[in-house]
Amino acid sequence: MGLHISLPESLRPLLRKPFGVLYTGTGGDAVRSLVDDLDNPTILISVGDVTTFHLLESNIIPDILIVDDRTKRAPASSQVVYGTKHKGFAEITVDNPPGVITEDLIGVISDAILSDKNVRIFVQGEEDLAALPAILMAPLNSVVLYGQPDKGVMLVRVTESIKAELKDLFDKILEKQDHKEQLYNVRRKLYGY
Repeated sequence: MGLHISLPESLRPLLRKPFGVLYTGTGGDAVRSLVDDLDNPTILISVGDVTTFHLLESNIIPDILIVDDRTKRAPASSQVVYGTKHKGFAEITVDNPPGVITEDLIGVISDAILSDKNVRIFVQGEEDLAALPAILMAPLNSVVLYGQPDKGVMLVRVTESIKAELKDLFDKILEKQDHKEQLYNVRRKLYGY
């Protein structure tokens, strides 16, 4: 397994800031309220089991979905787990422990974005932070959806300003890592150079 990028405690408050628009409601209600605002994104990425389940249930097929068979750090219901397994997706499994972003996860998301197939990324561990690299690496005008437990679904439209804001955040995260000299490939994938 590649590098582990941990989220320093001092930077966690920066992640509480919304990077998109929160559509409030539970499950299907939140998804139905955001449908009109999707506006034909370049790529549609869904992060989280419940969000993904309700998208697929509403016949909205993401290009990439990232799930871990868990919700609120507990096992997801069998209905949700089964409902996120869509026959039209290539499946990739990646290890990503809770509270970190692995180099492997970044690589798998990067490959999925470049793929001409719909991809289901199954994370063994936790996918909670996967939206961050997904937003950074997605092409402009893509949409990343992720769940906000007990609140709704966050819709992030990928723009230059969102990418710049997240690049600044990631630079702060990467600066706090012990293995700075080994981060070149991570930066290259995240920032597209």
